[in-house]
Amino acid sequence: MDKEKSEYRIDVPERTTEFEGVGALAGGAPKSLVNNLSNSPVLSIFSYCGASILMTVTNKYVLSGYSFNLNFFLLMVQSVVCVVAIQTGKSLKIISYRDFNVQEARKWFPISALLVVMIYTSSKALQYLSIPVYTIFKNLTIILIAYGEVLWFGGSVTGLALFSFGLMVLSSIVAAWADIRNAIESYGSEGGAATNIAALNAGYIWMFTNCLSSATYVLGMRKRIKLTNFKDFDTMFYNNLLSIPVLLACSLLLEDWSAENIERNFPSEHRTALIVAMIFSGLSSVFISYTSAWCVRVTSSTTYSMVGALNKLPIALSGLIFFEAAVTFFSVSAIIIGFLAGLVYAVAKVQQGKKNASLPVANGNQIRKD
Repeated sequence: MDKEKSEYRIDVPERTTEFEGVGALAGGAPKSLVNNLSNSPVLSIFSYCGASILMTVTNKYVLSGYSFNLNFFLLMVQSVVCVVAIQTGKSLKIISYRDFNVQEARKWFPISALLVVMIYTSSKALQYLSIPVYTIFKNLTIILIAYGEVLWFGGSVTGLALFSFGLMVLSSIVAAWADIRNAIESYGSEGGAATNIAALNAGYIWMFTNCLSSATYVLGMRKRIKLTNFKDFDTMFYNNLLSIPVLLACSLLLEDWSAENIERNFPSEHRTALIVAMIFSGLSSVFISYTSAWCVRVTSSTTYSMVGALNKLPIALSGLIFFEAAVTFFSVSAIIIGFLAGLVYAVAKVQQGKKNASLPVANGNQIRKD
């Protein structure tokens, strides 16, 4: 259920059997066709974008469609689906990752606990906020991670990156202003507007909490990966497996499992559609992990960074298309500014990477590349 993982850089090794899924799934297809598909940059980019949009839209559909309030249960289902999917892939020798180890699980559990906080606050923010606003505010996490890397890993922030941070903050302010203005104009009575603004305020609080928890999770996971040498599917397996008992306990203890509330969350006329959407959102986390690695392998980390920045635009637009989010001058402006902010940040990281790559080796140790 790594809904947010696709937004950050991942380290992918040289082509190995871990990412040979296209060939295995193709069965008797001609080998040349399989190779062409598995090494197609265009197909990998579109697959990655499609997986990101699919997960965001399905999560929004479940969380805001029919008074859904069993968020911990939804996240647990997604984690179970993810574990079953990747375990099936391992059994079929499509992917590979290390077997479960109790000692490694103990060391990794704090990261999984942070993941639970991150995905829960993300689900609450997405429940109250529109997809465009959620996507725009998610950019603020990049700022926290960048300065966290400066403190923890000795990173640096360039002038161009600082400019992109200013655009991110500006886009968030414009998006919030557009939301509040729409809430006031959409309701004739003061009580209706006040209720809607209160819901938005709750969404903003959850969003800022999510940004903080996301940055802490990403930085903590990076530090732990350096110690454990986990690869992508190792991380996915331990994260989801260890989060299941935590999410189950939280659901049973903190959520309402009365017959009335279950009927409210899963009305008979929409029950099947909701269950299918929940399963899809779990599978989409697997798709995102695979397509991210696929995109980096057949293109480059530079292209992947650019795609991540460009992908924010279709995700934001999906909210306007599928959920009738308010289309105003300010809301569209916020999307455009947020898109430009992500693009400028991607360019800044590319330039910084080239600069680091050109630095000489000092004291026998290679300069770290971000």
